[in-house]
Amino acid sequence: MTITLTINGESKTITAPPMKRLLDVLREDLQLTGTKEGCGEGECGSCSVLMSGELVNSCLVPVLQAAGASVCTIEGVAVEGRLNAVQQCFLEEGGAQCGICTPGMILATHHLLDKYPQPAMAQIQEGLAGNLCRCTGYKRIFNAVESCAKKSHA
Repeated sequence: MTITLTINGESKTITAPPMKRLLDVLREDLQLTGTKEGCGEGECGSCSVLMSGELVNSCLVPVLQAAGASVCTIEGVAVEGRLNAVQQCFLEEGGAQCGICTPGMILATHHLLDKYPQPAMAQIQEGLAGNLCRCTGYKRIFNAVESCAKKSHA
């Protein structure tokens, strides 16, 4: 099946089985390997992408469902090859750890800050609840989100 969608601002047309996972299309067909596979069951959030502005687990989305959608992956977050504000805050606060969860955490943070530009800690915790970190915990990640929210309104 031929499917057209927008990936990181560029129109892409691919040929793939309609039930092939969006995660696999991104990684295998489009070589966008920043999106990671963790559990493959939609429970860890490592494969999170923004699809038409909504945070989704790309391991649960058949590519057919993404036809005509606009998808943003971690590769689409940087601005002209430079870290964007969320990425910079994750770096400064030590929120970027092993790298498996980080792309999903950053996209979840973008989604959160779009909804709540000045989130309370409870909103941060809820906004990132679908993204699991197996390294050191969430304190530095939450600090990065708070820092970014403060800087964007400074």
